[in-house]
Amino acid sequence: MPQPILDELDARLVRLMTDEPNVGVLGASRRLGVARGTVQARLDRLTRRGVIRSFAPTVDPAALGYPVTAFCTLEIRQGRGHGPVVDHLGRIPEVLEAHTITGSGDLLIRVVARDNADLQRVIDLVVDDSHVIRASTAISLATRIDYRTGPLVAAAAVTS
Repeated sequence: MPQPILDELDARLVRLMTDEPNVGVLGASRRLGVARGTVQARLDRLTRRGVIRSFAPTVDPAALGYPVTAFCTLEIRQGRGHGPVVDHLGRIPEVLEAHTITGSGDLLIRVVARDNADLQRVIDLVVDDSHVIRASTAISLATRIDYRTGPLVAAAAVTS
């Protein structure tokens, strides 16, 4: 069996920092009942290993005036790879994510827009690249499970 990435203290620390991002190192050490240096060393190690990718705030696009979310599957012209299309997509602020996928499409992107008319503008920007052959878009009507990692952290940790 492979060595676990997290132990129980790591998992408790990650859950605490996720649930209460303003807790700080001293507050976390008090809540977890461990030394401040232990918390800092663990955070440093988890960050270095890429388990914790950011301490940045989570921004809600809807609160910024972009309440429409859509997922677009892009079919791209073969031969030059994904690079040119990804570069193009990276210049569009409303493109929040891009993933290489298997299946009938080549890329799956998540975009946001101010309303449905604005979504058309965003899609027009997305397909305005000679390497994009076709886009298929699905509008998200409601988010049923927000992006989360808590259950994954719990599953990855060693429990006593």
